[in-house]
Amino acid sequence: MKNQENKKPMSSEEVKKLKPIQAKKTAQFDETALLEIEAIEVEKVLKGVRSIGDIAGFCPENVDQDFNPPLDKKGSKKAKFIDRETFMQPLGSKTIFGPDQRIVYNSTAYPWRCVGRVETALGYASGVMIGPRHVLTCAHVIDFLSNGSTGWVKFYPMYYNGPNATYGTANAIKTYYKYKVKGPTIDSTEGQYDYAVVVLDRTIGNTTGWMGAKAYSDSWDGGAYWTHAGYPMDLTGAQRPIYQNSIALNGDDSTTDAHQAIYHQGDVWPGQSGGPFWGYWGTSPYVVAVQSWQNSTTNAASGGNDLLDLVNKARAEYP
Repeated sequence: MKNQENKKPMSSEEVKKLKPIQAKKTAQFDETALLEIEAIEVEKVLKGVRSIGDIAGFCPENVDQDFNPPLDKKGSKKAKFIDRETFMQPLGSKTIFGPDQRIVYNSTAYPWRCVGRVETALGYASGVMIGPRHVLTCAHVIDFLSNGSTGWVKFYPMYYNGPNATYGTANAIKTYYKYKVKGPTIDSTEGQYDYAVVVLDRTIGNTTGWMGAKAYSDSWDGGAYWTHAGYPMDLTGAQRPIYQNSIALNGDDSTTDAHQAIYHQGDVWPGQSGGPFWGYWGTSPYVVAVQSWQNSTTNAASGGNDLLDLVNKARAEYP
């Protein structure tokens, strides 16, 4: 898919120069009025994005935007959850390449408030709001039950040492996926489809906003355009989020753009699975992949046209 829609995102240097944008409106203290205003804003956005194709993000007018949140010094000083080097030595695996570039953050600005912690019967992962009540995460954290259904999923937007009091918790009512990806290992086929869209029981995205989504294009290979965020077990015990920018992605040349593993050497650890990789077109963030797996030589995300199709399907069937 080579067209003007796949023009390159902003470079990491350009993103670093972006200044925070103050909210267009002040916060509303009447909760009923706030919900009515948000519903009107959301409907305006949705009218323009119901067709198949790139999905536009949404930032509520009473929310600030920030592109480079500072290091959360207090959150970073906490003791590490585990000794990473000792833990990994028997496995011969290394998933932090060079100095650890991950930054612990604590921000309720857009788009950081869209990222959150995912919890299922299989453990913790990361995810991102991708619609009014839609979360994009990895498929391998979904509990695929023997009766053909999927297990429970909880999502906590901007989880920080516990659920954010402003956003609370939302529960899954439906999960969309392309392929049943089951751990603890992920084979070459599963690595192409390791994404799922969870429909929540309430429109929490009207408050948090959501990121846009695009199908990954191999024309972007090698460009250090991308930011990743998630909840690692090693640095924060999955209690606080981290991000890393200036990550280069490289789509698997041996597979179709429709669904592929997308390799990178961003710094990842279990818990970050399902965390988004996004770039900026202007000031708008678009997710192109989610973290999937790692080994001693490379880490990988999953993305492609099928990811975008899955998001569109979930949003069309459960607006």
